[in-house]
Amino acid sequence: MSTGTGKRDEHLPVAEPATVRRDVRRLLRAGRGQLTWVVVLTCLSSASGLAGPYLLGRIINLLESGTASVTTVDGLAAGVLVCALAQLVLTRYARLCAYRFGERTLGRLREEFVDRVLALPTRVVERSGTGDLTNRATGDMGVIGGTLRGAVPEVFPAVLQTLFLLAGVFWLSPPLGLLVLVGVPPLWLAMRWYLRRSRTAYLAEGSAASTTLEGVTATAEGGRTVEAFGLQRERVARTEEDAWELYRARRATLRLRSVLFPVGDLSLALPTAVVLLVGGLFYLDGRMSLGVVVTCCLYMQQLHSPGSQIMYWAEQLQSGAASFARVRGVGEAAASVSPGAVTRVPADDRIEVHGARFAYTGDRDVLRGIDLTVLPGERLAVVGPSGAGKTTLGRLLAGVDSPRSGSVLVGGVPVAELAPEELRRRIVLVSQEHHVFVGTLRENLAIAAENADDDVLLGALSAVGADWVRELPEGLDTALGAGGVKLDAARAQQLALARVVLADPHTVILDEATSLLAPTAARDTERSLAAVLEGRTVIAIAHRLHTAHDADRVAVVEDGRIIELGAHEELVDAGGPYSALWRSWHGTAEV
Repeated sequence: MSTGTGKRDEHLPVAEPATVRRDVRRLLRAGRGQLTWVVVLTCLSSASGLAGPYLLGRIINLLESGTASVTTVDGLAAGVLVCALAQLVLTRYARLCAYRFGERTLGRLREEFVDRVLALPTRVVERSGTGDLTNRATGDMGVIGGTLRGAVPEVFPAVLQTLFLLAGVFWLSPPLGLLVLVGVPPLWLAMRWYLRRSRTAYLAEGSAASTTLEGVTATAEGGRTVEAFGLQRERVARTEEDAWELYRARRATLRLRSVLFPVGDLSLALPTAVVLLVGGLFYLDGRMSLGVVVTCCLYMQQLHSPGSQIMYWAEQLQSGAASFARVRGVGEAAASVSPGAVTRVPADDRIEVHGARFAYTGDRDVLRGIDLTVLPGERLAVVGPSGAGKTTLGRLLAGVDSPRSGSVLVGGVPVAELAPEELRRRIVLVSQEHHVFVGTLRENLAIAAENADDDVLLGALSAVGADWVRELPEGLDTALGAGGVKLDAARAQQLALARVVLADPHTVILDEATSLLAPTAARDTERSLAAVLEGRTVIAIAHRLHTAHDADRVAVVEDGRIIELGAHEELVDAGGPYSALWRSWHGTAEV
């Protein structure tokens, strides 16, 4: 957990505007069938909306000229009613098509986002901070969802309706049609000023939200560490700083809206005022009928609603575009993780570490020049006092982190340059952290072996001593997690180990992977795993020394260095740090 003293997490990249536009066009093409129906139905709806005021204007002209009859007025009034009903029905189905487009597009985006996230190596996620990824998966995806659900049903009809209304005024009276454009210059200037600043402002707001979420999450998850080291004031200060940064970012976007919306409202009110004033003068001069003036006024009154929607969604689309750029940036991070990984395939599974140094923050090294060679099929135990750097070494061997200097190679290829799929096929890290996904036991196991049959799945559970599967009410089809059976920490750990058996990698790194099991159960599980993983490379970071006793070699890590390396019996006989550690743990001198 970051304490706030070092460098802040580097956020995931943000897609460039050209990439965003290209992806938007791709999504629009994917739903072009539904969008075509949206456009057709909206055009018919807008035409129906124009017909009603036009017929009303005809009624006014007939009444004013004294040529109206009851039959004529009733017929025109019936036409107004039919047009209103037609507009209602057409609008309803246009929005239905738009909503379907939005939901299906959002579904595709979510699936693509999950695929891209799963393609990210763990080191990329940890370097960027889980808060950034969480905010993109929840906050940004929520903004995109709201935009897709609302923008298409609202913006398309609003734009088309606006065009139809303006065309109707031009058709009835070209002079009034030109005059209603008086609101365009101020609106254009306001939009130009807004669009120049909005992308940067909304991206800054999203970044600030990610930083705030990351800080709060880290403090909550590391609450015991914060209390143990007396970091309460520091963490509170960090949270306040993040909150103020988010406050300033949101004030910046609010400032943009406080300019755009008032100017937009004024620009929409001007045409109505102009039509009333100039149309009234034209009527008094006899240059325009009263029906035309009323019809044009009604058109301008109708313009206010779609115009307001366009203004509102112009702001929402900028926010949505910024969120889309952040979500799409995850894909760019996945694509740029290892540009040369496709052509670099390790010659074998030999692991070599040369002069590796690593620091989490600044120049304060946790590992200080590690040299180590692990042969294929070897069982290596890594032991040492707490804080010696054992877990960090495991992370370097698994490719989760990259050394600050030196190298970590697998078959002659740097681990950090392996493609995620190649890395996962060769090396699997199992730590104390594990996760039970919401779903059935079968689905939790299928993550590691999608097409495995029941016998294979049950065999993997048996290999790690998970006999409790027999007690489950529906066996492999028992639901786990929220709303289902909740596994305790020990059983969840066995589930994670069963996934390792199913994944069948060339190298397994066990970072105290059986620490939550009882000592006897842990030893039985480790022996079962050793039998199942026979011929595979197993690197066990151990806190129980019986693991070291069963290994081919033992590496003793202390103060970020390997100070002893050899077989268990050799190290005990040498009388060095490992011998003292063994005698202290075992209580006797026997081996």
